[in-house]
Amino acid sequence: MNLLFAIDDNVSTQLMTCLYSIVKNTPNEKFDAYVIQKDKLKSTAEIESFCGKIGVNYHAIIVDPKIFADAPTTDRYPETIYYRLLAHEYLPKSVNRILYLDVDILVINSLKQLYNKQLGDNLYAASSHSGLTNNMTEQFNKLRLGNYEAESYYNSGVLLMNLDAIRETVKATDIFDYIKENSLTLFLPDQDVLNALYGNKIVKVPDELYNYDARMSSIYNLLGDGKWDLDWVIDNTVILHFCGRDKPWKREYNSRYAGLYKHYAHRASMLINEKIMEN
Repeated sequence: MNLLFAIDDNVSTQLMTCLYSIVKNTPNEKFDAYVIQKDKLKSTAEIESFCGKIGVNYHAIIVDPKIFADAPTTDRYPETIYYRLLAHEYLPKSVNRILYLDVDILVINSLKQLYNKQLGDNLYAASSHSGLTNNMTEQFNKLRLGNYEAESYYNSGVLLMNLDAIRETVKATDIFDYIKENSLTLFLPDQDVLNALYGNKIVKVPDELYNYDARMSSIYNLLGDGKWDLDWVIDNTVILHFCGRDKPWKREYNSRYAGLYKHYAHRASMLINEKIMEN
């Protein structure tokens, strides 16, 4: 199972927490974690040691700056916005499928069903959070981005990538040109570009399973007619996504799933510091 992340030194600990949750809840799998980074991470040795302990093959992907020579970059559009969109440019050609994950994620059930989902000729599988806003933003985003063929507006924090199809379709020049021409209308640049250019090539997967917004538990419960309660989430949800500015690794974070995140972070930390031995 190939996993993809794009991080800097500020979230290396969160990467390890995420990986720990994946390994613990997706048994009997071999994992290769490809981590895109602009410069070699200062915590590389620690990450490699940790991955060795949990049985993950770690691959550092140092970005080639030549790929972004023609990219429009500003304070609002840093080079990093392109990393997940152009991952196929620097991943090994032998890798034909990969699951991209933001690091503010916990995996609490097996990833196997999502990872093995049939994509056909589509480029990605992803979830939409439009149901959480009663679809009020759906038409606005289609008008803003000019992609009326897309089924929905997708969150880019969890992307199952069909790399063979992506290599044939997704071109850096198309992305750079779109940003140059539409910079004033883009709110979330990488996510907007994904939806604008490729939204009609995305297979929709349910967010309550594969991209559960941890801020919105009460709304999910309403959408599920009271069935999607805490017990249901623990039994069924695969990916908990801690979207937004408040993050679960902060001491003041105390939302519904704070304790769950802090538990995984604690267990990962103990392993990082070699205070326990894992079976």
